[in-house]
Amino acid sequence: MGETLGRLSIDELEEMSKNCRLDIVRMTHAARSGHPGGSLSAIDLIVGLYGSNFRFKTDDPSWADRDRFILSKGHASPAMYSILHQIGVIGKEDIMSFREIGSVCQGHVDMKWTDGVDFSAGSLGMGLSFGLGSALAATMDSSEREVWVMLGDGETQEGEVWEAAMSASFHQTGNLKAIIDRNGIQNDDFVNVQMEIGDIGSKFSAFGWATKEIDGHDMNEVVKAIDWAKSVNDQPVAIIANTVKGKGVSFMENNPDFHGKAPSDDELAIALEELM
Repeated sequence: MGETLGRLSIDELEEMSKNCRLDIVRMTHAARSGHPGGSLSAIDLIVGLYGSNFRFKTDDPSWADRDRFILSKGHASPAMYSILHQIGVIGKEDIMSFREIGSVCQGHVDMKWTDGVDFSAGSLGMGLSFGLGSALAATMDSSEREVWVMLGDGETQEGEVWEAAMSASFHQTGNLKAIIDRNGIQNDDFVNVQMEIGDIGSKFSAFGWATKEIDGHDMNEVVKAIDWAKSVNDQPVAIIANTVKGKGVSFMENNPDFHGKAPSDDELAIALEELM
């Protein structure tokens, strides 16, 4: 039947996050392109999810009754590939061919290319609608599987997000869980410069969601929030995770330049030294 990742200790999760960060800077450097900043802000949340009894068989990533993880901010694909590498679904040669023609690790996550990816990303704003459909399908199948959707905070400027939020509440989709990576930076600049979105938690609450705000880099808080979200089954849930773009690499932290820029040779050496 395959093996689930199980529930890891906080120390194990933090070690996995460190290794994922090393993967992220190495693969974007090798490709000379990619989105390291938002991958580094999101990775503690993704690791915390996968290490908290996420229903997923590491040797059977297409298992029909697995939980689903929808990376709506699909440009943060290095984060997705790094966790899949760390749990043994894809190999080192795969992540180091990131963005090459024919690689299983394309620039945006694509479920047709990569084992363990449940959503093909493109334009931002689609993931919550896709996740809602997946959650409703699980209910129709009488399945216990949950659907987790990760959104960027800049992404919540998209109107489709709020159409999906309204519909999810109407349908009482208690198996739909959203994580908002609130790092404060989007493609062109800081979110509060481009178009401030205000109190995201209050907005989701107004749409009928249960919400909780956390420090997205405190693994204890992350795991507790995931446990809380799993305990709510009568309405959709949103975890608002305050994070730092480029977390762990000093020159990337809170730096809009590294939304979509890979580290140079010299910058890679600095990043690896800081992350080790």
